[in-house]
Amino acid sequence: MSLSLNTSQDIAHALATQHAAMLAGDTLPYAQAVQADDDAHNTATAGVLQGCRMLGFLEHDAQCVAHAWAAQTQRTGQFSLNDWPGDPKDFGIAPSPRTHAFPSCPHALGLYAVLPDAQWVGRMARAGVPTVQLRFKSDDAAAIQREVRTAVQAVQGTGALLFINDHWQAAIGEGAYGVHLGQEDMDDAPIDKIRAAGLRLGLSTHGYAEMLRADAVSPSYIALGAVFPTTLKRMQTAPQGTGRLYAYAKLMQHSPLVAIGGIDEARIPVVMQSGVGSIAVVRAITGANDPEAAAKTLQRGMQASRSACIK
Repeated sequence: MSLSLNTSQDIAHALATQHAAMLAGDTLPYAQAVQADDDAHNTATAGVLQGCRMLGFLEHDAQCVAHAWAAQTQRTGQFSLNDWPGDPKDFGIAPSPRTHAFPSCPHALGLYAVLPDAQWVGRMARAGVPTVQLRFKSDDAAAIQREVRTAVQAVQGTGALLFINDHWQAAIGEGAYGVHLGQEDMDDAPIDKIRAAGLRLGLSTHGYAEMLRADAVSPSYIALGAVFPTTLKRMQTAPQGTGRLYAYAKLMQHSPLVAIGGIDEARIPVVMQSGVGSIAVVRAITGANDPEAAAKTLQRGMQASRSACIK
């Protein structure tokens, strides 16, 4: 450890300054970033925890980073403030292949349109969007079943992969390609039953703790967001920003990844630089004057950005 980093306060301030790209959410001044139980940790771990809180990380995410940093230090033999943890081993992520993994899906799912009903699903599938999600909001079980059945029929012959948001029972019954669940849905949905039915599974995440929780069930893909502010739904977590997205994508590169949240044509290049294989959009298509043209433009932008990253 550098002589200039003798205290947890030194480390916290240096970390918050050096890794300012990770700043998001409710940041804290140092005095408020210190907690009574920090004394139970060594100086480096306490400083990392405090620095992460200064950057706005939620406590469970700050704990994940601090534990990974400690593991990295033990593995490499030195504490380095320069190296933000990014090795899956340091986060306790199991190696692949895994015996309990969900069926695989393409590592690059491409443009991923999240759509409100089966009519939209069919329309975008016919327009050449490679991955579509039915996010149909209803408490009527019969209506849900009809909508899912219609959506499954609508993608037949198009090559589009259809994920059903939340309604796993109907997705299994109608033979959908996959199911997408939020973090809160993981507590209620029978993960083993969905896996046994042969469906793919996508899971939403909003930070380190949720990514590790999702990865533990070996889903088909992991969604990372919200990257930018969105008005479509009230988010319990702040927009993560591209700095965190890049770190998340590096850590989880063993899994197909979908970036979501406030992404439009102008933001595609900076998002694709993260290495994600898919970008999910809602209003960029459903709010467009010409949704088919918008879908083609978004796909061209993704392809151009992917090609630029390869060069």
